[in-house]
This record gives sequence, C-alpha cells and structure tokens, in this order.
Amino acid sequence: MWPCKKNSLLHFYSLQLFNFKSQQEKRAKHKCRTHTLFLHSPAAMTESSYVLVLFLLVVVTAPLPISIASPLKLRLSDSNVAAIEAAHAAPPPETPSTYFEVDRPHRPPPGSYGPCSTLLLSYSFGSTYKKPPITAPYSPPPCLVASGGRASVISLAVLEWRATSRGVQFDRIFGVWLGGVELLRGSTAEPRGRSGIVWSVSKDVTKYASLLAAGEASTLAVYLGNIVDAQFTGVYHVNVTLHLYFRHPPQPPQPGLGPADVIIPVSQSLPLNDGLWFQVENSRDVRSASLAVPANAYRAVLEVYLSYHSDDEFWYMNELDGISPFREVTVQIDGDIVGAVWPFPVIYTGGISALIWKPISAIGSFNLPSYDVELTPFLGKLLDGEEHEFGFAVTNAQKVWFIDANLHLWLDPRSTATKAGIIIYDAPPLKTVTAARPKLPGNEFYYTTAFRHISATGWVQTTSYGKMTATWTQRFSFVNRDETRDNRERVINQTLSAYSGVHVVDHAGVLYSQEAQQSFPLYIYLGQMNQASNDTYTLATRVQHQLDEERVAAGRSGFWSRSLSNAQDCAVDVDVREGDAVGVSWGTQQTYRYESTDGCYYRDVASRGYSVVSDHYDEACVTGPLTGRVFAGGVTELAGAAAAGGPRLMSS
Repeated sequence: MWPCKKNSLLHFYSLQLFNFKSQQEKRAKHKCRTHTLFLHSPAAMTESSYVLVLFLLVVVTAPLPISIASPLKLRLSDSNVAAIEAAHAAPPPETPSTYFEVDRPHRPPPGSYGPCSTLLLSYSFGSTYKKPPITAPYSPPPCLVASGGRASVISLAVLEWRATSRGVQFDRIFGVWLGGVELLRGSTAEPRGRSGIVWSVSKDVTKYASLLAAGEASTLAVYLGNIVDAQFTGVYHVNVTLHLYFRHPPQPPQPGLGPADVIIPVSQSLPLNDGLWFQVENSRDVRSASLAVPANAYRAVLEVYLSYHSDDEFWYMNELDGISPFREVTVQIDGDIVGAVWPFPVIYTGGISALIWKPISAIGSFNLPSYDVELTPFLGKLLDGEEHEFGFAVTNAQKVWFIDANLHLWLDPRSTATKAGIIIYDAPPLKTVTAARPKLPGNEFYYTTAFRHISATGWVQTTSYGKMTATWTQRFSFVNRDETRDNRERVINQTLSAYSGVHVVDHAGVLYSQEAQQSFPLYIYLGQMNQASNDTYTLATRVQHQLDEERVAAGRSGFWSRSLSNAQDCAVDVDVREGDAVGVSWGTQQTYRYESTDGCYYRDVASRGYSVVSDHYDEACVTGPLTGRVFAGGVTELAGAAAAGGPRLMSS
C-alpha cells in the first residue's frame, strides 16, 4: 500500500470548503489520520439522514494504491457509496446497469466484408495490483491469414473491451499492449452494489494494422491493478476481442499516409509487476528508452499515451502557492525537446464527484486519448544506425504520471537505406505567466497562462519518392483561472488550445499534409447556493467539460476533413435543511457532434440520477435506412448495417 499523499484532504462539502492552505497545514500536522466532519451531532439525526450526511460530507483519507485512477481526495468512500446505492431504487440483481462513454460508431469503408471476431483474452481481475500483467499469445487470426495476411487488406480493425463487475470498487487504470505497443488505456467504471454494472469500449485500432498482421508470434498484455478484500469486493470480469473487416483488392500504399509499416514500442519490457508504462514522479524526472530506427525510414510519428494519478490527478486544481496548475509533457530525443503534449483533462469515473459519471462517463475516461508528435524532420539525427534515447518529462509534475509511446515508421519499399538531414529547428523556452489578486479574507484569485512554439524542417532522400522536405509545427496556449469567494465558492475556468501540422513536399508539390486544431475548455464550480440561513442551503458541484477539434489531411489521392465537438454539462446538488442533508440529485447532459468527409454522427443524451431520460442520435450524412434501439443505460445500437457495408460497433 502507498503512504498518505499531500493534499489528500480536500473537504469540498464543509463551510471551510476552500480554505486549502489551512487544511494542508492541518494535514501535515496530523499525517495520515482519518478526518470526519459532522454538520450536527449524529444523535440529533435520523438514521437515514445520518447515513446521507456521512455519504456527502465525509472524506476519508487512507493509503491507496496508485493503480486507482482517482484517489480519495475527490471521491466517496466505499461505505458512502453503499449508502447512496441503498437510497436509490436498484435494478433487479440479475440486471446490471449499463455505463457508457459517448462516441461515434465505427463503420467500415464501403465494399468491406466482415467482421471476423477473435477473442484475445478473457480474465477476471481480482487481486492483481502490483502483479504481472495478464498475458496471452497472439498471432494473426486465421481469417486475416485467409484474406491474404497483409496489413493492406485490413479496412477496419476494432478492439473491444467489455467488462462487468459487482460489489464495491474504486475506478482502476488499465492498459492493453501488443508486443509492447500500447493499444488502449482507460479507467474502469465503478460497480453498483449487488446488481453490478457492464460497460464496453470499442476503439478503432486500424493504424496498428502492420502489428496485427505481423507474421511472428507476439504477446498481448493487459494490466488492471485491482485490489479485492473485505472492503473492496468488486472483481472486474473482462473480455478483449478484436474485430476485423477486410477489403479486396488490398489498398495500394499512399506515401506517408495510412497505417505505418513498422511500430516500435517505447515502453518498459516484460516481465514486470505493473503496466508497461514509465512512471514520472516529479518535474525533474525523465523516463526514457533507447532504440534504433530502421535505416530505410522516411516518415516517423511518435504516439504518446499518458495518464495522471495520485497527487497529480487534479493538476488543473492546484493552487499557485503550492504547485502550478499547468502541465506539459515534453518529448525528448537525446535530451533535446522535439515536441510536446498538453493533455486533455480527462476526469476518471471516480473524479470530482463519482455520481456525475453514472451512467454517462466523462469524456475520454473509458478510452483515454493518445497524442502524435511528428519526428520526420529529425530523421537526420536518427538514421545513423545508432540507438537514441527517447525520453519523457512533465513540467510541474507531482507523483505520478504513467507515460509510454509507440514509434510509427513508414519505410521505403525500394531501398535499404534513406538519407536525411535537419534544416531548421526552433524550440524557444516555455513561456509562463502567473498572477494573483491581493488576498482578502476568504477570497483568492489566481491566473496562470502558458505558451509554447516548436517547429522543425528536415529533408529525406528516398528511392521510391525522391527528395522530400518535411515541416512540423506545434503551437500551444493555456489559461487557468482559479477563484475562491467568501470561503463558500471555488471556480476553476481553464482553456487549453493546441495546433499541430506537418507539411511534406517533393519536386511535384505537396506529397501529404496533416493539420489539427484542438480546444479543451473546462469549468468547475464547487460551493453553496440557495442559502436561506446558515444551516439551510444547497451544496453544488458543476462540471462543464468539452473537447473540440478540427482535422484536415491531404495527399496526392485526395482531401479528408473531420470536426468534432463533444461537450458535457454536469451537476450534483445536495440539499441541506437545518443542518441535515435531506436530498441529493445529479445529472449529465452531453452533446456529441461529428462531421467528416466520410460521414456524420450526432448524439444528444441526458441522464438524471442513474437513469437515461433522453437519448437522440442522427446520422444525417449517411444514406440508406437507419433505425435505432435504446437499451437499459441508454446505449444505442444502430441498425441498417447493409447500407454501411457491415455491422457497426458502438464505442459506448
């Protein structure tokens, strides 16, 4: 077990809700003591209201493993969870609740056939914390071999994670690797008592086609660090399945576009008693791996996976008199910064208020995003036949960040060696500005901004495509406002914007080009509302969470664009009357809008308590008949598969 962590006592539902400095001092004085706060003496309450007050007003600090995605500082204890479950009507024991993350369906391109489905692993994760990952041998499924066995015959690959659990359990972080290459990372859902829960994730893994089709045997590894004892009883029963769709004839290669020819893991190696990720524990910590790049590479992209835990899970809520709320993951080659990741603030299923994420999970919580850093301009440094150090650091990091990466490489099919060189490299120091309004009793205001620019241009000489010149650009901006009002309210308002683009030209013009513009707004409100007297009011939590992005890509074969707006508006209200908690309500409204050159998807879904109260979807860009069926928990399965060329798999 892990020792108590600094700042783990954040008592959001007390009158001293936002006096974090004094709480930190108290925390340091009392070390790992359990703190309990009552609005009134328990003797003055009914049994039910006493349980509810404990549920809503008590934060129990206890040593917890880092495998928990969301630590206790912004979560409810197991006894609290049991109390709230008892206060709400549960489905029959044989009918588990369905939790889901809203995502668009994965549909194969027209003319595809399939799916061919292969169960890769089935396992019940009980006491698996700090034990080796569960492994299974992998070789290309027979249907892939029968279809030609090459990566180019795969039109769509979907990795499905389906899990069930009953009892009491915290959210846990999990990862799936194939041959050391990470395919999926997510947070488990928190089970709901005796009736249990079921949830699934379907991720498009077509970009790993070369790995899936590789002829040599490999190893699938799954890590989910779970603890099962008398207190935490939830076992996670997991199936991992690969669904493949095929095209005929195989698609001819497009220079620099489509799945990479080779993918090299930048991660830890088996055997080990944890996930294959590196663990970055502070701002001075750099974790790295050495590897050599094949001599005939002409494009290189580093895909970075990351998640943050323990002391740094809520990095965007850190106070400036402690640690800045700004975080940046820098990607380094031999100690030089070649790119950066400014992460989307994923909230795990137990984070801020676990009730909010039942049944609609937070954006990215079941399927954490990965981030691409273009390394093609740096091939002049990498194509010397030597091993190079690929490293990761986190600005202002506290313990702990889990980071690894996959190096995607495109190889010249007509050459055993390419040549390359760097023309321009520009990575000015990170710019950060912090400001604070003069403190008044019970009132504080902090303002943090950050800016980053990275660019590089390099050339690559190939046999197949001649001489190419690649330019890579990143631009970031970050604003975080943190305000405390009268010791009764705290407001976090943050926006992160990121641009990345790669442009590759040859003697004939643009060979390929890709650009992405992203914005990640986050608003959090914690405080008292509707106050009629000192002991009659509403304790309120509000979370507005959004991911907006625009992507375009172009090559000799055409143009492709995609836009996504994914927004959540969430609330939890606790009504307190004369000091007694007399009611609790929560709900989430989510709007998902996706438009691209190959189709559209729109979904508007709302929940109140554990129930989905409305769920509407539309695929206006898709021709052909379309029907929908809504199941318990609000997961919608789309029909009309014939018009789309095959069955469709939901990511939720």
